[in-house]
Formats: sequence, structure tokens, C-alpha cells
Amino acid sequence: MFDVFQQYLQSKGSFTQEDLALIQSRSFIKKLRRKQYLLQEGDVWKYYAFVAKGCLRSYYLDEKGIERIMKFSVENWWAGDRESLVNGTPSTTNIDVLEDAVVVMFKKEDFEALCQQIPELNKVVNTLVHRSYIAANHRIHAAISYTTEEKYRDFIEKYPDLMNRVPLHMIASYLGVTPETLSRVRSQPAKK
Repeated sequence: MFDVFQQYLQSKGSFTQEDLALIQSRSFIKKLRRKQYLLQEGDVWKYYAFVAKGCLRSYYLDEKGIERIMKFSVENWWAGDRESLVNGTPSTTNIDVLEDAVVVMFKKEDFEALCQQIPELNKVVNTLVHRSYIAANHRIHAAISYTTEEKYRDFIEKYPDLMNRVPLHMIASYLGVTPETLSRVRSQPAKK
């Protein structure tokens, strides 16, 4: 499955065969079955993880024990807890598998060494961090400014494939609405 990651890298930058061989030598493959955890709350996240196959979700449990989904990760996306990774603190996040998955993983120290050795990889990672920051800001803006209808429309425009891969109650959690509210919004004719 490293070939999926290799194709991803080549679509983002110019890597030599030597670069790719070095990157592969520092990676390992983790296969996960549906309902397995990649990360559990309380553990310290120490990896960079690229999803080569499957679908994962990142969530936390609120004070009432309700799941609050923050992110889905599918093919060609990254998964993990950046706060735990950077600060070395226990994660408040759970990441579990919704569809059998294959993840290309790197130990934190190995991946950071690769970024120093391969400037093109560092460039790709910096671009990814900037794009993630922009996406997070958009998500915050949508959460505090959009109506439920606008949140749902934005979700299906950005992630049309997830509609067939993720149960509606999880999409509702991601959007911050109840399943009943989402069902009502979905049953209404589209507003123009």
C-alpha cells in the first residue's frame, strides 16, 4: 500500500526515486479492521499516519458521553491528533475505523528527520499544514454562522463520497446537529 502514498507524494511534489525509497524505508503499514482503534483517548499520539485505504473518524466524548465527531479521514487524507503529537500530551480524541483500513505510518522522529533530509517533503508538509489551518477556520466559521441547511449543503459539496460511506447519525454529529434535525433538513426540498 506504500504505492498509494507514493502516488500521493508525486501528485504534490517532485520526488526522486532515492527520496521515495528513503521515505518508504522509514514507514510501516498498519492494517485495521472495522471498529478497531487507531488512537484511544488518554494515549499519547506519536505518529504521522496517511490513510491509503478505508475510512476513519476522529471524535471525543462530551461531558454527557455523547460522541462529537471532528473529522473523517478517507483515502489520501491524514489521520491523527496533532495536539498530542506536538505537545506530547495524552489525547482527548478517539480515532476508530468505519471501514477496513490500511494506514501508512511513520514514527514522529523518523518523519521529522525525513522532512529535514528531503526539502520537497518538508514543502509538502508545510502546504498541508497551511491548508489544514484554512479548513479548520472554515469549519469554525460554518459552525457559528451557517444554518443547518447551509452546513449540510456545504458538507455534501465538499465530501460527496462520504454520504455513501458514513451513517447519517455520524454526519449529524460532525455537523453539530441531532439526527432528527438532519433528517428534517434532508427531507425538505432544496432552497434556491
